[in-house]
Amino acid sequence: MSQQPSSRALLLASGIAGLASGGRSTLGPAVTRLSSKHSAWSRGLVLAGIASELVVDKLPQTPSRLRLAPLAGRVAAGGLAGFQIARTGKGPVVPSTVAGAAAALAGSYAGNAWRQAWARTGKPDLPAALAEDAASIGLAYAASRVVTPS
Repeated sequence: MSQQPSSRALLLASGIAGLASGGRSTLGPAVTRLSSKHSAWSRGLVLAGIASELVVDKLPQTPSRLRLAPLAGRVAAGGLAGFQIARTGKGPVVPSTVAGAAAALAGSYAGNAWRQAWARTGKPDLPAALAEDAASIGLAYAASRVVTPS
């Protein structure tokens, strides 16, 4: 029987998942949904959503993540991730929800700054987008290890 993570660990995982949501909104909430306790069908839907976002993010017509609707969606996704992590880990819900939402906001601005800095180099955008994908996936994976340790 595995031990429940501490409230501090859950808060940290919520912030990390929120950062992931700031990069790719679907990743934070996916942290608790890809564990083996969920059906293969539901895990498949989550993975399809993630894959869709990874593709759509690269399209030139995709609006800035800092516009109101996309930003609100990322912040909500980060908050949802924190809420889910707290519930899964039986920790305090409000602080984890706030941590996830706040980190998603910060991650959204950080990701935008990264992409803007890359754009100033004059190099193609795809490598920067793929690096951001990798960072966001890595953050989501790190958060998942707190909630579902091996």
